[in-house]
Amino acid sequence: MIRASLLCASLFVAAANLTYAQSPSTPPSAEAPAPRDWQSLSPQQQHLLQNYQDKWSSLPAERQQALARGSQRWLSMTPDQRSSAQQRFGQWRSMPPEQRQVVRQRWQQFKSLPPEQQQRVRESFQRFRQMPPERRSELRQQWRQMSPEQRRNIIQRAAPRAPPPPPPAPRPHGR
Repeated sequence: MIRASLLCASLFVAAANLTYAQSPSTPPSAEAPAPRDWQSLSPQQQHLLQNYQDKWSSLPAERQQALARGSQRWLSMTPDQRSSAQQRFGQWRSMPPEQRQVVRQRWQQFKSLPPEQQQRVRESFQRFRQMPPERRSELRQQWRQMSPEQRRNIIQRAAPRAPPPPPPAPRPHGR
């Protein structure tokens, strides 16, 4: 349980920090996106993106699309979600570039997991988040004190194992 919680916490904290730091919310398509006209944005989006108005037409189409998606996502958030997103973005911006790179790599590792494993990680992380703060601190401290080899062993042991093969079908008697 501790091993799974530590693994999940590490992966999910990295994923949570990256959720709002990465601009595209949809996978990039094979085709280059068409540029967006400033007037195609809603008045609320234009207000949010007003600092880009003068240079909007000179931005690459991918950047325009990412900004438009991000502004739409922002507008759909509740005040609590916005506050949380601002806090995470502040944390992201305060990270040194090397730490951001580690977080990006962990996010890619998480995204490369099969959906079932991603769900298990999310569930384990939720269990971790529901622990008392003191217990979470203890687990974090234990994780920090482990050697890389100990961490690898824990991660390997916490990884789901393939179920055993089904028993062979019974053979009919008398043959």
